[in-house]
Amino acid sequence: MNLQALAAQLEGELHTDKLHRTLYATDASIYRELPLAVAYPKGAEDIQKLVRFAQENQVSLIPRTAGTSLAGQCVGPGIVVDVSRYMNKILEVNVEENWVRVQPGVIRDELNVFLKPYGLFFGPITATATRAMIGGMVGNNSSGTTSIKYGVTRDHVMELHTILSDGSNTVFKSLSANEFQEKLNGNTLECKIYQQIYNELNDSDAQEEIRKEFPKPNIHRRSTGYAVDELLKSNIFTSGGPDFNFCKLLTGSEGTLAFTTEIKLHLNPLPPPEEATVCAHFATLSESLEATLVAMRHQPYACELMDKFTLDCTKENISLQKNRFFLQGDPEAILIIEFRGETREEATALAEAMIADMHIAGFGYAFPIVYPPDAKKVMALRAAGFGVLSNVKTDTKPIEFVEDTAVDLPDLPAYIEEFRNLMTEFGQQAVYYAHAGAGELHIRPSVNLKTSEGVRQMHAIAEASAKLVKKYNGSLSGEHGDGRVRGEFIPLMLGNKNFELLKRIKETWDPYHIFNPNKITGAPPMDQDLRYVQDVPKPEFDTVFDFSETGGILRTTEKCGGSGDCRKLAHVSGGVMCPSYMATRNEKDTTRARANTLREFLTRSENGENRFAHEELKNVMDLCLSCKGCTSECPSNVDMSTLKAEFLHQ
Repeated sequence: MNLQALAAQLEGELHTDKLHRTLYATDASIYRELPLAVAYPKGAEDIQKLVRFAQENQVSLIPRTAGTSLAGQCVGPGIVVDVSRYMNKILEVNVEENWVRVQPGVIRDELNVFLKPYGLFFGPITATATRAMIGGMVGNNSSGTTSIKYGVTRDHVMELHTILSDGSNTVFKSLSANEFQEKLNGNTLECKIYQQIYNELNDSDAQEEIRKEFPKPNIHRRSTGYAVDELLKSNIFTSGGPDFNFCKLLTGSEGTLAFTTEIKLHLNPLPPPEEATVCAHFATLSESLEATLVAMRHQPYACELMDKFTLDCTKENISLQKNRFFLQGDPEAILIIEFRGETREEATALAEAMIADMHIAGFGYAFPIVYPPDAKKVMALRAAGFGVLSNVKTDTKPIEFVEDTAVDLPDLPAYIEEFRNLMTEFGQQAVYYAHAGAGELHIRPSVNLKTSEGVRQMHAIAEASAKLVKKYNGSLSGEHGDGRVRGEFIPLMLGNKNFELLKRIKETWDPYHIFNPNKITGAPPMDQDLRYVQDVPKPEFDTVFDFSETGGILRTTEKCGGSGDCRKLAHVSGGVMCPSYMATRNEKDTTRARANTLREFLTRSENGENRFAHEELKNVMDLCLSCKGCTSECPSNVDMSTLKAEFLHQ
């Protein structure tokens, strides 16, 4: 295997040094695997070269955009292929037909800034939309706060330009019945893909098994396994259905079937301009969930939940304190419910009608209505949920491993009641924040992944949670995908027969196992390859600066959960966290990269892995401009300039 020869062939870059491999060993999840190398391709030809190299040398390719995945989709032992640096262009927009064509590294919010003058926008919006990229949103079938109005990413993907596992260029798009039949004739890999799905899904027993075992079809947030249930709806298998489109399957496939180089998206007209956001306060979590059913009868644009634990975590964050202005008393939960209209009066009338229904039902004790520009502060408080949970000052933290379950909306209160009872059995008080209006809750139990007992408890909770979701015929993943954290439980969720079908699909599309292996099919146990090392004495360091308030320099470093806030751009988000990344657009120069490097330096010296040279670490830390923007903008509140200064003292 000659990685140097591969590097010489690429128009882009290939890095094999320990530093780059460490930077890409984690995403925003709990996992860590050192990759073989990191590639920055400049276009489809580079991707083809990487695919051929992977096939010839029996290595894998792990596609990556912003690295904000919460389930470990972007970690693996192969070559991480980061398309965010160069493959980030908006290629074409068609206003008359409401579509846009982009490369996978285009940032979601950046795309909408570009589209606004045309009166159009891409509807799905994740909490990480200031840096999340369209390729990653397609890979995970992302949705976010507006899915109750605009659907999920799968609903908008019209066409995908891909490189298949044999290196061929293939375009997947909507096909009429006649066009589909033409695809069945031939011996190319593309033809074999169409032949296989036709033979598999044309079987009445297979259709019955899919409809019986897959999540309820009216749960619109479904990202468990491959979406063969969506393909069944096409006119090839269901009379009167829409045209067949393999994009339904590829969206949510986590880069395991093909490598996407271009994406054509359907767009929506801009929403009504005026906004009224109701911040409904509740004395109990159960009350807020019952109230969600009332809110959804009024067809809001968003209906989001935050619990007291999450709200309390925002108290000590400098940038988030100003966003707590609307809170009255000390609620156990709040619902953030957004209404829109052509005028402020129209939006307010919709909000007040819902509030009146809440009063009739006896739900809630305060209902302040917030208008722009303050409404953005409210949603910013909600969007910061993942990052602020990293501020817990002990090694037992709310962890994202059962945080993406979705059930049918009428089942939500009963499901959560059972889940809370389950948590009581485990001695847990979980954290709840979520897209309540979509029936999806991001539920986070607290465990200590630095102990084998904590890891054991995590697996036990994950398995029990999966069984509970299956009881309600829900989806184990609503929007974050399976990745490493949920892949183990797909046979339980979809049934063994359907899981065998997924394995045959993977084998047909990717017989060499090039594309992101061990995700969806072939996943190892979810408690392997974790970011933390278990049952080792906590390293003690003599430091010049006082880190006692956050539990020492290691815990300070670990506050960075990898959510990638440091990659957001000023012209998109309106705020700058990391000026060095703004200047270079290089992952190596992000605050996250510095935290990853420092954490590796502090924790991996006793595990048979070489510790970073001090000079190598210094070079990474040195680009920090000591502006402390990382403190004011980062939800994890990591003061990287102080950490840098500490090591410059060494």
